[in-house]
Amino acid sequence: MAACSLGNRLVACLLNVSEARSKDLVETVAKAALFNTEGVRREGTTVLNIFNDHDYNRSVITIVASIDSIREAVLAACEKACGLIDMRITRGGHPCMGAVDLIPIYPLGEEVGVEHCAEEARAVAQCLTERVQGTSAFLFGWADSPLQRGLAQRRKEMGWFKKKPDMQTVRPDIGPQPQGRFGLTGVGASPYVINCNVTIDTQDLALGRSIATAIRESTPGGLPGVQVLALPHDGAVEIACNVESVKGRYPSNMTAGEPWPSFSIQGQPYCHAPASLITARVAELAGRQGIGTKNTALVGFTPHECRGLAELALSQGIAEFWKEQHRIRM
Repeated sequence: MAACSLGNRLVACLLNVSEARSKDLVETVAKAALFNTEGVRREGTTVLNIFNDHDYNRSVITIVASIDSIREAVLAACEKACGLIDMRITRGGHPCMGAVDLIPIYPLGEEVGVEHCAEEARAVAQCLTERVQGTSAFLFGWADSPLQRGLAQRRKEMGWFKKKPDMQTVRPDIGPQPQGRFGLTGVGASPYVINCNVTIDTQDLALGRSIATAIRESTPGGLPGVQVLALPHDGAVEIACNVESVKGRYPSNMTAGEPWPSFSIQGQPYCHAPASLITARVAELAGRQGIGTKNTALVGFTPHECRGLAELALSQGIAEFWKEQHRIRM
């Protein structure tokens, strides 16, 4: 099948699981998306990347498949994760509520809309609670019909940002009251979201929070589409950004600079803040306090990269692409 037709129905799931210190465990979860219980490969499915953060004890697994195949791949990975990760004993520096903490599904191909991803997200949430007894889920984005509340709002409503969320007060959208072992899973759909994390060379969390507030979308003069947390990370402070795609080709309220990467979903243009702009803004704000930046980490890929690499992986029959990408991309 030609790469262009192969890509037309692709979607991505950036599966967030609450484990990173056992890489073997995380790879076992990733492989469950690719192979059934008999070890037979699921056609048309690839895992592009596994991002492990030891300090946060959190991993992001980038699963790509056609809209027709993504459900089973994601569910198999979630079932495996729920069998291996126990929220009663897991510890990490990143807020989380579930063994499988987040299941976002994003359209990549021209023939797939966000509404299609929302349908799959709702089905994944329902099937997960049926297959793994005791799991529960909340919905966000387009999957949260008809309100379409964003992830940040839903997390706040669920108590996700609290140090010790009170599961007895949580009201999931699907499934029973959250249980200690599995916790609560967020499931949703939206245009592509990039994770861009900038580390500043300080342990001053208050400074980090002031920078996070300054660049957050909801702050006057903030960056469109950017949702931010400041978190302690490896002896410094990380400005952890969820970079949501915004409609249009370039926000009219932004000054001239590097073009915002753009893409389209069923003819509707979207764009997102470039990592270089986020890094520069954080560096500027930190620099005013005499603090430098250490590094910027992009978790996974941009939408264009994700689709392009998925087409490459699938056309060459590479399921475990995360093992091959450094060799292929050199």
